[in-house]
Amino acid sequence: MANPWSGEVSICIDGKAHNCKLTLGALAELESALGEGSLVALARRFENGDFSGADVLAVIVAGLRGGGWTGQTADLLTCEIENGPVGAAKVAALLLTRAFTAPG
Repeated sequence: MANPWSGEVSICIDGKAHNCKLTLGALAELESALGEGSLVALARRFENGDFSGADVLAVIVAGLRGGGWTGQTADLLTCEIENGPVGAAKVAALLLTRAFTAPG
């Protein structure tokens, strides 16, 4: 089970639960992968609903890596994420929120 106090978010991929977390290393990888000038700009895109599927996937991959996953982005291209694209977008937005705010 994910611990929101440490920034974790749970995601179910192909029926298996994984804990995700945007660690500093995962955030740096995410920033590099998206070519974004800042993580604040990325968070704004999510707040404004102006994100792409590639953004969602990149955030989830970074979060999974921060949670200890050793896979690659390509590993997720054919996976079933619980609640589909909308569920994936919610997980990505929650990861960004938990990375920069305290719960509660």
